[in-house]
Parts: sequence; structure tokens; C-alpha cells
Amino acid sequence: MHLQLDLVGGISGDMFIGAMLDSFPHLAAALPQQLVLAGFRNLVQLEHQPFNDGILTGTRFKVSPALTAEDHGHRHHSEIRQILLDSQLSDAVRQASLDIFQLLAVAEAKIHGKAVADIAFHEIGAWDSIADVVCAAYLIVAAGIRSCSVSTLPLGRGQVHTAHGNLPVPAPATALLLEGFAFHDDGIAGERITPTGAAILRYLNPTANQQLPRGATLAGTGYGFGSKRFAGIANVLRILRFTAAPPADNSWHEDEIVQLEFEIDDQSPEDLALALATIRASHGVIDLIQGTALAKKNRQTQWIRILAEAPAANAVLTQCFNQTSTLGIRQQLVRRAILDRQELQVEADGRTYRVKAAVRPAGTSVKVEMDDLDTPGLNHQGRQQQRRMLEQAAAAQLGQAHKHPPGGEQ
Repeated sequence: MHLQLDLVGGISGDMFIGAMLDSFPHLAAALPQQLVLAGFRNLVQLEHQPFNDGILTGTRFKVSPALTAEDHGHRHHSEIRQILLDSQLSDAVRQASLDIFQLLAVAEAKIHGKAVADIAFHEIGAWDSIADVVCAAYLIVAAGIRSCSVSTLPLGRGQVHTAHGNLPVPAPATALLLEGFAFHDDGIAGERITPTGAAILRYLNPTANQQLPRGATLAGTGYGFGSKRFAGIANVLRILRFTAAPPADNSWHEDEIVQLEFEIDDQSPEDLALALATIRASHGVIDLIQGTALAKKNRQTQWIRILAEAPAANAVLTQCFNQTSTLGIRQQLVRRAILDRQELQVEADGRTYRVKAAVRPAGTSVKVEMDDLDTPGLNHQGRQQQRRMLEQAAAAQLGQAHKHPPGGEQ
């Protein structure tokens, strides 16, 4: 299951739970039992009701404390952690709850300059907020969420009142948790993302650019409302849930990489060769291909294509701009299919040769590493004979019929 989160009004713990219950209503009945398993019996009450704000309809979730005000204070991270460790929650729900609180504790510790174990939660240390985290963790696990994507986040404006006094929006811990996320400012004041909402979002680890799994099919929607009202906008978190196509029974796997392309017509061959060698050796570069073409004004130009791992794309772009004279680089995200493969070692004539075995739909192919066929005195015919001998030995080692690969390697 893949979730797309659209933060129309923002995100908080209760908004996330409301949206999940709106999309997975059958999971609501199990939430009270999760609090019993967590040791919160008779400490909080859960409510979820249909809600219409005049714009949209969905679900509003609320945790009501059943404790006196004196018993409803702050708690240290170490205390909350021990409560969860001692709970009867399932291993997956317990671990998700611990992970979300760990994210909060690390952020608070960095903000206040303290050790993680010494962090005292105030607003989020109350039983109702702990219940928010446990309920969110249960819904994530029970719904089988495997991946997530998210819209840009609303920045919000103004200040929020906390136990530490008035703090700017987004609150410091929230801002730290959301480093690396893309924001937008819609001009609406107020706290749009709470620390608990930010920790849940960070735990879900959304992909960049709202990337959906290949073959994703929209299976349903859910709307979770917050308690605040904003002018001109619904204070709602929308989730879109997608199911992915079942994996094919293939002999390959797929991933996404970045393809960079540019042309060079004003850099000397000697200098360009050094530049491309530096780029080729850069972290995250999978391959670099160079060719010639005719560009504008009928100038002969060098055409460059680079394949890079997606997380390293910006670093590779920087290298390209620093090492070459190009003024612009085209980039696109592409999918590739990669055959499952392994490297074998074949002993012959007192030497060890590397042979690559690739699992193809029609059977396994083997191919010796050409760099290893450097025996002095061998001509083309000798190398071909040696290659066939080594590949037959590798095929026998695999216990499969030898098939020559159709063409070169990628």
C-alpha cells in the first residue's frame, strides 16, 4: 500500500489518524484495544465522528484525557520509552511507536542542547498525545503502508504557545524534523504542522517529487480534519491510497536513475578527457557515454550522457558544471531493468578468471571479463578459444546449459 499525503490544512497526529480512519474505517474498532495493550486502560477516551466543514466531508478524531490536570503533565523520553517497551503491543506497532518518539526526542534534544534521555516532553508527553502516536503507529502497520509520497508543506505564520513560551511557527523541533522537505507559503497564519504530525511524516519517509510506485492504482481516499479553522481553506489532511501492481515473476528487478545529457563544442579534447574521467569517478555515477554530433552552426560537438544514482544527481550535476564548459544540462528520471547476476571464478592455466553470470528469461548466460583475457601472445582467435573454454567451465559450474549473451553488457 502506498499513501499520498496532501497537506491542504497541514498535519497533526489527530488529522493523520482521522484521515486513516476515513480511508480504513474497519480499523477503528481495534484502536481502543491498542491503548489497553499499551497500558493506557481508562486513561483516555477515543472519539471519531463524521465531520463536514462546509467544504469537504471526512472524519475528525479526538483523544479525550480521563486523568486529572495534576496527573496530566510532562514526561521524560526515558519514561515513555519504558512504558512502550513494557507494553503488550505487537512488535511492529511497538517499534513504530518507539521510532516516532525517538524522532521527536532527537529533535528536542538538539534544539535544547540536552541528551536524548534527559528530554522532558510537555504537550506531547501527555497521555492523549502518547495515544496519538500509538494509534498512528497501529494504523500504519495494520494498513500495510509500504511507501509514501507527500505534497509540498504549508509553512504557516505567527507564533504558537508552548510550555517553553511563545515560539515561532513552525516550532523549532517541527522545523528540524522537516529539514529537506519542500514548503510553500499560502499566506495563512497559524501552526499548520505540529511536532507529532512532523514526526509521523518523517517516520513515513516520503519519496521526493510525489513519486508513485509503477503501476499504482488509486484504491480510495480519506480526509482527516483538525480542530482549528482557517479562512478560505479546509483544515484537512487528505490521503490517497494506492495499490501497486503485483510484482512480475521476472528474472530482473527495476529501479529509477537520473539521466543527464549535454553537449560540448568549446573545450579542448585533452581537457575534456580529464574532466570526463573526473566525472566518471564521482560517487553515484553508473556510466558515462561520449559521442560526436553536429550541433548549431554545423559545429562538431561532443555529446555526453551520464547515468547516475538518483540521490547523487545534484552532486554529479555540480561536477559537470565545474569540470566542463557546458551552460546547461538536461536531466530526467528514468526507469531501468537490471538482470539478476553473479560473478563466478574459474581456475585455468594457474590463473583465476572472472565470469559474469546473468539470469535471463530464456536461461542463464555467462561471459568472461574481457580484461582478464590479456594473456601475452594471444591473438583474436586465441582469445575467442580461451573465452569459450572459460565460459563452458563456468556454465558447468552453474550446472546449466551455456547460452551466449545477445550483445554486450550494460
